[in-house]
Amino acid sequence: MKNYEIMFIVKTTIGEDEVKAVAKKFQDILTNDGAKIIDFVEMGQRELAYEIKKLKTGYYFLITCEADDKAVKEFDRLALIDSNIIRHLIINKEK
Repeated sequence: MKNYEIMFIVKTTIGEDEVKAVAKKFQDILTNDGAKIIDFVEMGQRELAYEIKKLKTGYYFLITCEADDKAVKEFDRLALIDSNIIRHLIINKEK
C-alpha cells in the first residue's frame, strides 16, 4: 500500500447537504476498495484561482490515505465522471 494525498473540489451550486454526500461517497469509494483513510479535511468554500466551468468558488476536500492502485484508479475514474466534482488531484507521497 502506498500513501496518497487526494484533493478534490465540489461545485458550490448544489446544496450543503449534497456537498457532504458527495464527499462521503468518494470516501466510501476508497474504503470499499481497501484503502485506509488516515485523515479527511474539509477545507470549506474557497475562491478558485481561475474560473472553471463558469464557477468562481468551490468546496475543497483533502484526503490522506493508504491505498493500492486499484482504489486510486477507481476514485480517479469516478471523479472524472461525476458532474459535481470540478477538479481533483491525486499525489503519491512515496516519491
